[in-house]
Amino acid sequence: MKNRLSHSLRLALAQLNMTVGDIDENTRKIIDNINQAKDRGADMVVFPELAVTGYPPEDLLLKQGFVDDNIAAIKRIVPETNGITAIVGFVDVAKDIYNAAAIIHNGEIVGVQHKFFLPNYGVFDEDRYFQSGTKAGVYTLGQVTFGVEVCEDAWYAGGPHTIETLVGGAQLIVDINSSPFHHGKWKYRERMLGTRAADNTCAFVYLNAVGGQDELVFDGHSLVVGPTGDVVFRCKAFEEQLAIVDLDLSLVEHQRLVDPRRRKARLKGSSEIDVPEIVLEPLQSVERNGQLSESSNQPYDIEEVYKALVLGTRDYVNKNGFKEVILGMSGGIDSAITACVAVDALGKDRVRALIMPSMYSSSETQSDAETISKNLEIRYDWVPIADIIGSYNRSLADIFQGTESGTTEENLQARIRGNLLMALSNKFGLLVLTTGNKSEMACGYSTLYGDMAGGFAVIKDVPKTIVYKLAKYRNSLSPVIPETIITRPPSAELKPDQTDQDTLPPYEILDPIIEAYVQEDRSIREIVALGFDEETVRRVVKMIDRNEYKRRQAAPGVKITPKAFGRDRRLPITNRYRE
Repeated sequence: MKNRLSHSLRLALAQLNMTVGDIDENTRKIIDNINQAKDRGADMVVFPELAVTGYPPEDLLLKQGFVDDNIAAIKRIVPETNGITAIVGFVDVAKDIYNAAAIIHNGEIVGVQHKFFLPNYGVFDEDRYFQSGTKAGVYTLGQVTFGVEVCEDAWYAGGPHTIETLVGGAQLIVDINSSPFHHGKWKYRERMLGTRAADNTCAFVYLNAVGGQDELVFDGHSLVVGPTGDVVFRCKAFEEQLAIVDLDLSLVEHQRLVDPRRRKARLKGSSEIDVPEIVLEPLQSVERNGQLSESSNQPYDIEEVYKALVLGTRDYVNKNGFKEVILGMSGGIDSAITACVAVDALGKDRVRALIMPSMYSSSETQSDAETISKNLEIRYDWVPIADIIGSYNRSLADIFQGTESGTTEENLQARIRGNLLMALSNKFGLLVLTTGNKSEMACGYSTLYGDMAGGFAVIKDVPKTIVYKLAKYRNSLSPVIPETIITRPPSAELKPDQTDQDTLPPYEILDPIIEAYVQEDRSIREIVALGFDEETVRRVVKMIDRNEYKRRQAAPGVKITPKAFGRDRRLPITNRYRE
């Protein structure tokens, strides 16, 4: 065995899209990829964190039957590993339950690594469910010694990798993940993993899940980092992939010989730490032809965001069993980009639009709504609402007598449109996509039970300034969004000559204030110190705080920023703090 006489290892990275709760299908995918990896001569195949159950399983973990079914699934996987080593994420049961990785070798579970550090911030809530791990071990396969850890453990300099490399002598660390996406996070991950690899003079395998789960998107971006911190392989982003990587770990040994720091560190602080080593029998593998053949380019900036929206929308719709979606097409940029994402996620035959002009809808927006529907080749229907508005006004005339027309009458229009969309949803089994963006959601510039009515909010976490960039990006792929939609001042068109800036500051001012207050948790004083007008800041903050009750009732949507409304940001509705 040529590879067993050296420090080489052929790895299969199974970057897969799992579904929470679908244990049987997840297990089938794991077994299928184990067999594919064996056919391609892999020594080891690596799967995502909680691959068996899907991530995050949340309160399903409180159901004993769910945990038992997950254990039964691992038992079905074990005999399929004859001739290969597999690292599989699952829920382990040992006096408590653990987020764990099973190390399965040649038809036998040879070890289980529990997750040390349980994240309990942002979208994570693992302390609610799991016990923390306390022990680490290493495994020797031929001339290669490797350690295993789970997701968050890599983010700590003192994670299991430290003792696995320093004490156990691991040349390779395998870290399995289900790490959610936000814009630019992959760059931060790469820097962090490069630091871990260089500090521990080891190779690092970072295997991430891919796919959408409710508001989360897992972007893949699995990678292998060498002992000097350089990325030697990247998987594709936002796509499933079984990637084959040939690793020469003799580079690790050489790096350790020329760098004496490890010797001193080991002598000083680790002599009393026990890290068990399990020696695995070398396995026969098929003849290998050639070296690494797969590669991919990294998405970046707006392309990355757009791909996340498409993947998140596709998986939410498909995994929840919806055949078609519908949205209100206003002729504005938000509904335009939502429609584009929907078509790219699902195909034109599964997307419908409803154009619902009122007496305030301009001929230009109506024309643009029809044009983009035609450009996308989706079915669209017209239901004018002027007569319905008249009926509402007549019904309320006596009660409203003596009051001035205002926001109430404007919101009636939005609620009529929401009613019509939900009527079609009920009649034809369509999922309603809402079209509000993060800037509007932040400030409450949306109508409860009106334009907020629906099942999935595609651009809920996308600031308005980014919506415009997304539109330009989508037009660079194919020019489907009329230029007038991009250049026209945004308007809800609920009263004559209305624009968003009648109510909101310009978006190029508003969005940075929202980012500072919501994402960075800055105070009013701190935001003003950044150069923003104090009156404007106080007005925006007041709008954000008083509309928390609306956001609690909003549809879920794709997370693309470091802090999204919903699971990510948990503030009390009843709250008088204004600084």
